[in-house]
Amino acid sequence: MTETNVTWLTPESHERLTSELGVLIANRPVIAAEINERREEGDLKENGGYHAAREEQGQQEARIRQLQELLNNAKVGVAPTKSGVALPGSVVKVYYDGDENDTETFLIATREEGLNGDNLETYSPASPLGGALINAKVGETREYMLPNGNTMKVTLVSAEPYHS
Repeated sequence: MTETNVTWLTPESHERLTSELGVLIANRPVIAAEINERREEGDLKENGGYHAAREEQGQQEARIRQLQELLNNAKVGVAPTKSGVALPGSVVKVYYDGDENDTETFLIATREEGLNGDNLETYSPASPLGGALINAKVGETREYMLPNGNTMKVTLVSAEPYHS
């Protein structure tokens, strides 16, 4: 498994996501019972309650699969120890297109990790910007592709291990 396929999580985030997964799995029989109850109401073509319950079941199953994959690829509590190199779990400061006044500071991690309420923007290591910065050293300039097909240059100003 490469470093960019690993999902970096703090122990708190891992516990929160594991708990959410447990609640969703425990809720499966409740959803199944509701679907059966709605099915018994009659004509399925015009049964809005049945279709709503099926839709909810689909959304929950998708979230269960997402959480299982995320947790299976998680590295828990192993923050990078190196400063000066952008790695998953690093808080980085960058500037764009040579404009040293246009800086941004963000965490390279998953969106799930960024939900801890510290208002720190989060970019995935799999995103174009996050991926371009992985293993960059302070002062190094990298390019990444924008959604419109153009490229953007980004220069790493600093990289520090994340501490929640």
